[in-house]
Amino acid sequence: MTPNPAGAVEIPDLPLTEFLLGGLDDDTAARIALIDGASGRTTTYGELARAVERLAGALAQRGVRPGDVVALHCPNTPSFAIAFFGALRAGAIVSPVNTLYTAGEIENQLRDARAALLITVGPLLAASGPAAEAAGLGSGSVIVLDGAEGHPDLAGLLALGADAPDVAIDPGDVAVLPYSSGTTGLPKGVRLSHRNLVANAVQSIEALDMREDDVVPAVLPFFHIYGLTVLLDVALRSRATLVTLPRFELPAYLQLIQQHRGTYLFIAPPVALALARHPLVDDYDLSSVRAVLSGAAPIGAAQLQEVADRLDARVRQGYGMTEASPVTHVGPPDRDDVSLGSIGMPVPGTEARIVSLETGEELAVPAQGMSEPGELHVRGPQVMLGYLDRDEETRATIDEDGWLRTGDIATIDHHGATFLVDRLKELIKYKGYQVAPAELESLLLGHPGIVDAAVVPALDDEGQEIPKAFVVLAPGSGLDERSVIDWVAERIAPHKKVRAVSFIDAVPKSASGKILRRQLRESGGAA
Repeated sequence: MTPNPAGAVEIPDLPLTEFLLGGLDDDTAARIALIDGASGRTTTYGELARAVERLAGALAQRGVRPGDVVALHCPNTPSFAIAFFGALRAGAIVSPVNTLYTAGEIENQLRDARAALLITVGPLLAASGPAAEAAGLGSGSVIVLDGAEGHPDLAGLLALGADAPDVAIDPGDVAVLPYSSGTTGLPKGVRLSHRNLVANAVQSIEALDMREDDVVPAVLPFFHIYGLTVLLDVALRSRATLVTLPRFELPAYLQLIQQHRGTYLFIAPPVALALARHPLVDDYDLSSVRAVLSGAAPIGAAQLQEVADRLDARVRQGYGMTEASPVTHVGPPDRDDVSLGSIGMPVPGTEARIVSLETGEELAVPAQGMSEPGELHVRGPQVMLGYLDRDEETRATIDEDGWLRTGDIATIDHHGATFLVDRLKELIKYKGYQVAPAELESLLLGHPGIVDAAVVPALDDEGQEIPKAFVVLAPGSGLDERSVIDWVAERIAPHKKVRAVSFIDAVPKSASGKILRRQLRESGGAA
């Protein structure tokens, strides 16, 4: 068992919104919770709490009942926070939707989640509008936060002044339904309870060392569980200030840090590499930054050290997955003997073990050096209730003793620090986003000029993981690499695009028909 020095945690028996925004004293209510990075408009904790209550009342007036699913399709703005917590306060389940999704992908999520309402914004209505209509939601069931003809908007709903409904929310009830590909396969709803999210916020606050005087640039998308928990939940519970940025652009991000004196950066590896190496960084004053945490995908110690040296800040990385709300491991803030290349130690209240790939037995923490590789398992109060309507896949992911099989291969050193080695699962991590090969393969096979296809991870020139397709062409198809890439790009979210293509005579498969991806990776792992 991996050591967990901080031990257990006490989890308040409260719904998430009440845990974060309930019972504010006068001083806290007057603190700035959110700054709209685009306009500079500020929202205090008291204003946020009042808006959440009024929106909950307005949603209840529109027929939203406890247990209804509200899909939230919105970039990082203060309005996202109001909509998210307002829907939860009304007793609804929120299903965040990737802002890069196409209409077809949004429709699939709306149908699978059985969404009763969609909350979106005008710039995304071109995709979300047709998706909602196709999923059977009328215009009155589509709220456009910033306004659009024929749809309710946030200002109008808040102006109703409706009282929040008197609803009984059990902390064990489902609160959030993000979509994850899990260890394999197509996206599926992850049932996270209020207790899961409250627990992970408590666990993460202890591990992350966030303070009420921190200013946190919120560039990680709130629709992603990393941004949802670490930014919205942890930062707000810590009474820090979030500065929202709707999309990542390096100059805007650097300007945001400089202008608002950002102190704590939560990023993914591509941003870490930019902070370490991009010449533009030297044009901005980033001296206010005291801490950086990288997550969503692994990054090497050398690259993180570059960030630490350039920003003169404490840098660490963490680990998690949607099925664990998501945080399970974080590099300790006060241990110089723990490698920056590790994902750190389990957060308080979390058990972890590494299981031999050959024997299935738990591997011991070595007295010196590093253990042999095994699959990382975790257990704790943040582990999901299960997948929506997928009991068999839930049982394959969480065993009868509550251990979550992460699908990641890891080792542990004599300090108790965990290091990721590889993945058992077939998922590709592109810039922190999950890309399911099966989804891309299904799409490729829909092209009349393609008779078979397989997608595997490959490395681009910067060493980042990308989706690479191996394609078997139909006779006379005339397709080349660019035409395949462009065809896929027109039909899927940008982060899922195929970014390299090789043409082969046949996709290698086992006797049972399973694609032998390792052969493809070994034969063409470079892009």
